[in-house]
Amino acid sequence: MALCAVEGGCPSDYVAIAFAALCMTLLIFRSILPYVIYKIPLPKGSRFWIPVIQVFASLNLLLSIVISLSFLKLKRRRWRSCYIWAVWIEGPLGFGLLLSSRITQTFQLYYIFVKRRLPPVKTYIFLPLILLPWISGATFINVKKPLNYRCHMRPQWIAPIMSLHILYVATLIVLTWAVRHIEFRFDELRDLWKGVIVSASSIGVWLSAYITNEIHEEILGLQVASRFLLLVTASILVLTFFSISSSQPLLSQISLRKRESLEYDSMGQALGIPDSGLLLQREPETVMDPNEPLEKLLLNKRFRQSFMAFADSCLAGENVHFYDEVHELGKLPLDDPVRRIYMARHIIDNYISPGATMEVNISHRCRQEILTTSDLADPNLFNNALNELIQLIKMNLAKDFWSSMFFLKLKEETSMRSNGREIEQITSWNLSPRLSSVQGADDPFHQEQCPKGAGHDSTHYSDH
Repeated sequence: MALCAVEGGCPSDYVAIAFAALCMTLLIFRSILPYVIYKIPLPKGSRFWIPVIQVFASLNLLLSIVISLSFLKLKRRRWRSCYIWAVWIEGPLGFGLLLSSRITQTFQLYYIFVKRRLPPVKTYIFLPLILLPWISGATFINVKKPLNYRCHMRPQWIAPIMSLHILYVATLIVLTWAVRHIEFRFDELRDLWKGVIVSASSIGVWLSAYITNEIHEEILGLQVASRFLLLVTASILVLTFFSISSSQPLLSQISLRKRESLEYDSMGQALGIPDSGLLLQREPETVMDPNEPLEKLLLNKRFRQSFMAFADSCLAGENVHFYDEVHELGKLPLDDPVRRIYMARHIIDNYISPGATMEVNISHRCRQEILTTSDLADPNLFNNALNELIQLIKMNLAKDFWSSMFFLKLKEETSMRSNGREIEQITSWNLSPRLSSVQGADDPFHQEQCPKGAGHDSTHYSDH
């Protein structure tokens, strides 16, 4: 016991390492499996990098505890450099980076849903700024050299170090409290409070174990138990602290346990927008006349989906997809700003932000008007962009669509549905016994005896 307590390699150490490895493996699976199972394209910008940074910081935190607190027997002392592992990797690149990532997400939620505008500071600037206290503290410790050969600090250093941990948890609590009244639809608030509770609890456990580990170096059994508790608590923290609901709300609705298809195919469906993504059986038929204004034709769901499929085949579908998403946004009532902001943020992230997955070709002035808007729930937010793209579609895609197979197929389907409705209307009449006495195939009204696909065949035949 005395030897392994100092040099590492106690049975409890390996149990704690195994538990940490299991938690880290589950964390990595949670972060990558949605993309592997459902073939979802990788997002860009902060939606991608913040979850990745959280995984990176979690790995650093666990690895630094393992190496700096002598969980393993390492023959080469350079692998146990206290100021690399116990100061830099555990601090700025571990716990500090983990808390800073969550604070960044909460700051974004605060500005988007409370202030109703995009954050004024970019993520790649804001995150390093709030990480500066950790970097400054690590630099100061590196200069003063307060660590002994076992990577333990003197008692007078424990209070400042714990104060820095508590400061970041307190900041997270304040920001979470500021968004508590927002009726989030993707469990963002629940995930934030869960992170607050877990991190605050971890601080309490760490404080007890850390003080025990740092002060009572002579009690070897206490050293082994305290470092075991530190690693297990940190493992639970990184697993429960991770969340993607803030940066990718739609992705957070995926169930990895049942391996079933996505619960929602679009943000419109997830927000409960009426008839989002659905083709209604009783949707009014529209005459597909090329002389009609394109704006009027695009209001018809069937025409819009056919036109969208044609645009996708030409590798230019982003403009029509943008129109479709803005059309869905228009169905939301003005007195429901939260859902409107969700949809507006989704459209901006996917179509407006520079480098977006389906970035549309609009003018710089128009793009900046959207990105710097003072009200994300504004009903006219995307009007100028929509007008520019409609003109672009008219000059390119619209001319080719009328001579494409997509239009011919749409026209044929519209004709078939019209004929089918006429037959359905006739069969709904109250027929006299004299008419219904006609038997079998000779009875033009006896539809029930026809096989399921015969109606389509007869319709094709009648067209000819």
